[in-house]
Parts: sequence; structure tokens; C-alpha cells
Amino acid sequence: MTALAERVRVIVADDHECVRIGVIGLLRASPRMQVVAEASDTHSLACQLDAHACDVVVSDVCMPGMDGEYGSLSMLRRLVRAPHAPAVVVLTMISSAPMLSGLLHHGLRAIVDKRDMPHALLPAIDAARGRMPFQSACTRAALDRAGADCEPCIGVPSAREWEVLRLYVHGMPIGAIARQLGRSVKTVSTQKRNAMRKFGLATERELIDFATQIGLT
Repeated sequence: MTALAERVRVIVADDHECVRIGVIGLLRASPRMQVVAEASDTHSLACQLDAHACDVVVSDVCMPGMDGEYGSLSMLRRLVRAPHAPAVVVLTMISSAPMLSGLLHHGLRAIVDKRDMPHALLPAIDAARGRMPFQSACTRAALDRAGADCEPCIGVPSAREWEVLRLYVHGMPIGAIARQLGRSVKTVSTQKRNAMRKFGLATERELIDFATQIGLT
């Protein structure tokens, strides 16, 4: 077997170019890693998975989806459940313990906080390939602070709920969102509350912090 064939083939997916550049740089510095493709949203990740054989997907969970929704989580949890699919390493800035617990509940057990990326990415890839759990230091600290009683968030907002939340955190009032989307104010308010509940967000402050963590603001 050649040295090239023995290298770990990786697809890197993140909607922020600067993150992709950093991840690819770290991987290319290792002789064991081979970056075979990169993706900036869920649709392009699906295309790259169809076009390239790979061993590991390193991906954010909050990329835009097929229809603009919070869709990368749905794709990644399908990957970890599928036989013979690539292993998955989650890259995230999320520090909400309920959301992190939710990722673990979905089977996404290799999680790297982007602040830990320089020293945690390669060990996470090795763990994911061995189907072993891995949480980087910041992720582990957030989970430990919450304790064993932390209730995981396991819901995924619908495309419509995600659309409302995205417009709201960009500063659009509920009434304006309703007019733009052609929905009633009551419907939009309900969709906003449902999205926050599924993300485990109880207050406006938590919503803004979450939006900042995933790059929506």
C-alpha cells in the first residue's frame, strides 16, 4: 500500500472561509492527512460526499441547509447512523451545555470547540475514525459545568422556524418578519418560540449569545 493510500481522506465543511482555511492548513501540515474537498454549506457538502471518497467529515453543525434552514445537523446525524459512512468530527463555537448534550444524543460524539482546534483536531479525527467519543477542553468544561442533570436539546427547527429566527437575530421585528414572509404575527411569534425551545434558549440574551456563537450576527 502506498503512503498516499494510507492517508486519512478528509472533507472540510464550514460556511466561514477563514475557518476552512485554518482547518485545511492544520490538516495539510500533517503527513497523515489528505484534504480531498471543502464545502461552504449543506448542499455543497452533499455534493462533495457524492464526488469524493473520504474517511472523515470535519464540519460545523450550523451551516445553511438545502433550503436555508439549520440543515447541516440533520445531514451529520444521518452520516453517523449510516453503515460504512465517513466518521464525523463536529467543529463548533457553541458553548450551551444542552445543545452540546443534544449533539451527543444524536450520536455526534467527536466535538471540537473551535478555540481548541489547533491541538484537538487531529486527536478528534483519530477518535472519530475509531468510533470513540472525543470532546475538546472547552466542550468538556461546558458539559462539566452543567452537570449530569443537563437536559439535552434534541429538536431541530423546521425550515420556516429557522428562517424566522435568522431574520429576528438580524434585527427585524416580528411584525416586519410577518409582512415579509406573508404570515400572521401570531404564527411568526410561535415559530420564533419553537425555534428557541428546540435550541434550549430561554431568554433574549441567550438567543443573542447563541447567534453570535454560530456566526449569525
